[in-house]
Amino acid sequence: MKVRLLHRDRDVDWDAALPDEADAVEQDLELGTLLDAMADGDPFLRGTARHALLRSLGAPDEIRYRHAVLADALANPAAVRRLFVRAVQGVETKRDSRFFWFRDSPDSIRQKSLGMLATLLGILREVRLTAEREADGFSSEGFTRLFETLRRELDDDYLDAVAAQLKELGFGRGALLSAALGRGNRATGYTLRQQTRQPLLERLTPGAGGMSFTVADRDESGMQTLADIRGRGTARVADALGQSTDHVLGFFATLRAELGFYVACLNLHDQLSARGIATTMPEPAAAAEAALRAGGLRDAALAFHLPNPPVANDLEADQMQLLIVTGPNQGGKSTFLRSVGLAQLMMQAGMFVCADSYRASVTTGIHTHFKREEDPTMTYGKLEEELERVSRIADRIRPGALLLCNESFSATNEREGSEIARQVTHALTDAGVRIVFVTHLYDFASSIDHIAAGGTSFLRAERHDDGTRTFRVIPGEPEPTSHGGDSYRRIFATALRSAP
Repeated sequence: MKVRLLHRDRDVDWDAALPDEADAVEQDLELGTLLDAMADGDPFLRGTARHALLRSLGAPDEIRYRHAVLADALANPAAVRRLFVRAVQGVETKRDSRFFWFRDSPDSIRQKSLGMLATLLGILREVRLTAEREADGFSSEGFTRLFETLRRELDDDYLDAVAAQLKELGFGRGALLSAALGRGNRATGYTLRQQTRQPLLERLTPGAGGMSFTVADRDESGMQTLADIRGRGTARVADALGQSTDHVLGFFATLRAELGFYVACLNLHDQLSARGIATTMPEPAAAAEAALRAGGLRDAALAFHLPNPPVANDLEADQMQLLIVTGPNQGGKSTFLRSVGLAQLMMQAGMFVCADSYRASVTTGIHTHFKREEDPTMTYGKLEEELERVSRIADRIRPGALLLCNESFSATNEREGSEIARQVTHALTDAGVRIVFVTHLYDFASSIDHIAAGGTSFLRAERHDDGTRTFRVIPGEPEPTSHGGDSYRRIFATALRSAP
């Protein structure tokens, strides 16, 4: 049985390596805060959510498919959580039964498999009953197909027949084997036979239907010989039971992982709702549209560090390949940049985003280049370290990717930093990369529109005349100052007023 809740036509490869830029993106966008909220204390959910977020979907149709399944989950959270609990129970059956293959005899494998399958059969029945009870509340292709598969392949007649077969393989009436004599009169061709109902006379008079022998209670050698004979006769059955057990466990493992992503989304949605943060299903667009617009966009991670919802921003950047964000210190530029990155990451994972509306083209990858602290190993100077990271990004980035730069190349003087930024921006925009660049480099920001390929949009962190920051980012040309004096006056005003 296929689960297919995350992809229409394939299972997720959970063992696939994450992109090389995954760690940097996680650090720069403060993704750990979101992952903790999604996990809600469950390490498995955290790992599942991290994998889904950092391995972006690459086509609008794939995103819409996942959005539809998520919409069903948001409309039926209790049912989805119940299914997830059943899937966890199925996976943990192996651990609870101490099921191991190595050093086990065929008969031991048969007995363990029978015990596990009997337990798993009960859980499968509960999963199907849940699907039958809840099916009317679901409309997405993913859930309706899964529920239909469960109803069709796990009906009562089938489950009852499997239960009867498992009971028969328990050999409550003993095992009926046949064999032939081979070379040197050694037994060969051991075969397990299906038993028919024993006639009444044979049941009342053991041995009446043929020859028999009895092994003495303390004849350990005889007992071992019988066990070996039964093991040879049941080896193929034990192998088939073991494979069946693995198949059912594989189904539950896939169901747990794929439902786990949606349960993690439910956890995040519940916590954002409790903080008054609006969410919406974004609209993915084809890469050729170069779409990027948002209404009421918020930094999803910052919402967990403030007592009140973060300031929301609007963004109109359709067809814009380069966004330059300037403005005063501590004006909300970095927060705005993270909000764009997180929204794009969440959209391409098939999630909701923290906004009133969000429409963007899919990217071939999301990369970040944020200012770092001094290298503690003293391997590189700050500028050298920045250039090293840019080089690694250039080796991996592809046309259609999104690059988020935060105060890049600020480790040197204005003139040199601006020239490096111009060269990098020019090369990447020519290669078809969209860039959102937060910078204090006025020389760079004021000249970039003359050399950047594609459209350029200028945004500025809002500042009132009295120096008050609104933490909103609005359209605006670069200014030759970052208003550092505002910070000086705010920090030292009290000391200056009290000085003699």
